Amino acid sequence: MYIDIHTHAFHPKIAHKAVDHLNSFYSLTCSGDGTIANLLEREKEARLEKCVVLCAATAPAQVIPANSYAISLQREHPDQVIAFGTVHPGYENWEGELARLKAAGIRGIKLHPDFQSFWLDDPRLLPIFEAAQNDFVFEIHIGDRTTPDKNPSCPYKLASILRQFPGIRVIAAHFGGYRMWNHALEVFAGNHFENLWFDTSSTTPFATPELAHKLLNAFPRERILFGTDWPLYDPVEELARLQALGGLSDSEMEVIMSNASALLALNNEQGKSQHDH
Repeated sequence: MYIDIHTHAFHPKIAHKAVDHLNSFYSLTCSGDGTIANLLEREKEARLEKCVVLCAATAPAQVIPANSYAISLQREHPDQVIAFGTVHPGYENWEGELARLKAAGIRGIKLHPDFQSFWLDDPRLLPIFEAAQNDFVFEIHIGDRTTPDKNPSCPYKLASILRQFPGIRVIAAHFGGYRMWNHALEVFAGNHFENLWFDTSSTTPFATPELAHKLLNAFPRERILFGTDWPLYDPVEELARLQALGGLSDSEMEVIMSNASALLALNNEQGKSQHDH
């Protein structure tokens, strides 16, 4: 099954505002309008069967509405959408939210330290990782600022978490470090963490063919997941760009497109196994 592991869709009432914010923050023009209808239309055009829609609460007060929206998206589009919910270290009843997400069949949690205004090494996150690691895959935004010590999310902070929680399953967004790919290569290449995956989102618009080859060859091919970061970038264009830049054969592309299916199936089985015991 071909899956886009990294997309965003917003409630119709705020989609326009959210897209305007992304355009301003990243100095670009988003490819999509931010609505679920437009997202599913573009995924169909790219012949992708499912997409993971990531919801993140930018403040503690938004945790419940963000998760309610994630649950509703998955419920309304069960054949096309896998929704990831969110937590925030400033939200006190995170245990209740984890239970609500699990009961609703949500398989993953999105963290975006930069937009959520916390640092990835915030000690308040540690009990959340401990409690959530058996039931959820974490998709974590990594990168943005080129200097690690001024960056809320960087490869070094993620590596520390992976060492503390060897069983936690993490997808490091943007090949492990948006605009920090040299640091991602330094930390993760040849030092393979057992439960770490990388998505391809928001990389090919900036990567040279040389960098694309380095990234694709630095990590085990079965740990690379196709992601677009829609509405920033379009699935059809991202597929073409990844294939061209990476010089990937059709069979190699097929592996990358299919890896998410295996990860999410594995997660589901592990969650069931833990629950049964």
